[in-house]
Amino acid sequence: MSFNHFDASGNAIMVDVSQKAPTMRTAIAGAVLTLKPETVLAIVEGKVAKGDVLGVARLAGIAGAKRTPDLIPLSHPLALHHVAVDFEVDAAQGRIEVRATVRAFERTGVEMEAMTAAAVAALTVYDMCKGSDKGIVISDIALIFKEGGKSGTFQRTAP
Repeated sequence: MSFNHFDASGNAIMVDVSQKAPTMRTAIAGAVLTLKPETVLAIVEGKVAKGDVLGVARLAGIAGAKRTPDLIPLSHPLALHHVAVDFEVDAAQGRIEVRATVRAFERTGVEMEAMTAAAVAALTVYDMCKGSDKGIVISDIALIFKEGGKSGTFQRTAP
């Protein structure tokens, strides 16, 4: 069984996972937003003109995970069993960390769904706050943890 995104002629293909046994797959991905401390405070206090920033970003991240195969051309459509998007907010440092967790009982991993969820949630925070903070930076979109499947467990170590 080949896990290559190219056929013998060099054409892009979706990897054939039909012969793999389904297993429970979990992935956690993150993203970091750096904003003005006063912007983070406005988010926490519910004073952003566009509304509940983290609530909308949470929903956007969940929707993003579900739409991953529409955005990433060679990813498989998966039946996701759990998607959660959480935020760790540090107003004094002007920092919001996004954490997206995805689970599915599938033949292939859910890393792309978790990273898409984290990225879309971060982009939604940006979109809702860009009117008052032009300097927002999104960084460190990364896989933090994954388990399940043949390749086993991965845990990112702190830099």
